[in-house]
Amino acid sequence: MEYKVLVRMNEKLFLRDPENSELGRRIIQQGIQLMAEVGFEDTTFRKLADRINSKEASIYRYFENKHRLLVYLVAWYWQWLEYQVVFQTNNLIDPREKLERILKLLLLKDLTRPNVPTPTDDTNILALHSIVIREASKAYLTHHVTEHNKQQLFKPHKDFCGRVADIILEYRPDYPYARSLASSLLETAHHQAFFMQYLPSLTDFGTGPDNQSNEEDRLLNFLRHLLFSSLETTNF
Repeated sequence: MEYKVLVRMNEKLFLRDPENSELGRRIIQQGIQLMAEVGFEDTTFRKLADRINSKEASIYRYFENKHRLLVYLVAWYWQWLEYQVVFQTNNLIDPREKLERILKLLLLKDLTRPNVPTPTDDTNILALHSIVIREASKAYLTHHVTEHNKQQLFKPHKDFCGRVADIILEYRPDYPYARSLASSLLETAHHQAFFMQYLPSLTDFGTGPDNQSNEEDRLLNFLRHLLFSSLETTNF
């Protein structure tokens, strides 16, 4: 049986819901491809308009600027990933097994397992994952972070970390830093994946087509070590 995921977005993220029109959906899909290819800094609405054979002004009817588009894409990813956690841990009893599944999801491993839900559209999850690794911090590292937080633009990110923290507390109810550990795991997974590709002297993991899978397994082991060594310590 195949399951599809429909993600509902905060209306403050857009001027017009891109999911309600063919043009809007193309803006999202091609926006992901463009940003994955050239990065946030070199992404422009003019370039995006050329890709979708439309006018630049048409994109501004959906998003006020490219930063808001980035926040939309990142928020979409966190909601999708949280749903994956819910779906893939729903029938698990052992909290350690749940945490093991979450660590794999942070690296997008095991998405080919049977009955794993996929987006209802043609969203390129791997491309979006690469954007999150390289650009996600730019969504909130701005002068307007407090204002945007009041608008709940970062709620999907916080909800995801909160869900992971709850499972951490299932494993170790007296652990005092569950939210800090959850967000640190997430950031570590992404930073180390970034360093593997671009700043290898900051990591112990390599890259390359011949050893990528092996290095991802080593990174998974590192995340596993960080998580469970923290939870099994008796000194707080």
